[in-house]
Amino acid sequence: MFKIIVLTVCLAVVAAAPYYGGDYNRHHEDHHHSHPKYKFRYGVKDGYTHDHKSAWEHRDGDVVKGQYTLDEADGTHRVVDYSSDHKSGFQVHVQRNGQARHPHGTSYVKIDQHY
Repeated sequence: MFKIIVLTVCLAVVAAAPYYGGDYNRHHEDHHHSHPKYKFRYGVKDGYTHDHKSAWEHRDGDVVKGQYTLDEADGTHRVVDYSSDHKSGFQVHVQRNGQARHPHGTSYVKIDQHY
């Protein structure tokens, strides 16, 4: 969940960047006449920490498409595909692949709880 929040904040910062650091009207006018276009991709595969994740995103004007993946602590693999455009708005599809397992310690379900 924390990684989703971080990704959302990063995207908000990128979207808000043209409005900071100078004359708002100049940036506002540029924004309406510009056609934003970019692509990015990154990935991490750390065998020591078992941190495995990747992300990519493409934007062409008002059309944004992207995906991020990560290996969860419970052994499952999450894949999130998303897109956004003027007609459909924001769309997201989340997949969770694999069987959750807890290799260390006792499952919380089996612990006696006394209130």
